[in-house]
Amino acid sequence: MNASVLVVEDDPHIARALLVNLKARGYRTHHAATGRAALEIAAHEHPDVILLDLGLPDMEGRQVIEGIRGWSQVPIMVVSARGESHSKVDALDRGADDYVAKPFAMDELLARLRAALRRAQPDPVQAVVTTSDGRVSIDLASKSVTVEGTPVRLTKLEWRLLEVLARNTHRLIGRTELLTTVWGPEYGEEANYLRVYISQLRSKLEPDPSHPRYFLTELGMGYRFTP
Repeated sequence: MNASVLVVEDDPHIARALLVNLKARGYRTHHAATGRAALEIAAHEHPDVILLDLGLPDMEGRQVIEGIRGWSQVPIMVVSARGESHSKVDALDRGADDYVAKPFAMDELLARLRAALRRAQPDPVQAVVTTSDGRVSIDLASKSVTVEGTPVRLTKLEWRLLEVLARNTHRLIGRTELLTTVWGPEYGEEANYLRVYISQLRSKLEPDPSHPRYFLTELGMGYRFTP
């Protein structure tokens, strides 16, 4: 299957030029004109590479980079009119893989995109994450969970939350980042959703839900999965 590209660009003329050229070369495409839309599409469509403008109408492009880097290593190529050295350094430090200044030559941009796809590494997370006591096994490929060898049924949202945590073992993930990734940008302030669903995961997977071992709460900040 051909690679998919998410174009994050609010200028309709530039967006159209990029989308037309990408489609002509066989790429599958998605388009977002805002940062919030970009985060939502990235979370649900899992593109193979992202072309990102920094000057978005609702948020800074660097916030989009940080939001995506919280859970994914998808190649991010910044395509921006901000050609200053500090803008490039800032974007790269935040997790961008390449930086192309506008105006750009389409052939060069496409060549860099192909290079980014070649460099992209498979997700370093193991396909199966098992707790150190061997009690819980999370198969990220088949989207299944077992506790002491017995399959456990999870809802779609429970699984999505667990998947994000399992792909970031031992890392503190902020509440807003979790809510945005699992539920979408419009749910960034709904902390009660997390409390409910974390509680449900604990009741299904923890040996003693009242004294969690795997799903730890960092008060005022977020959650950490420690298998």
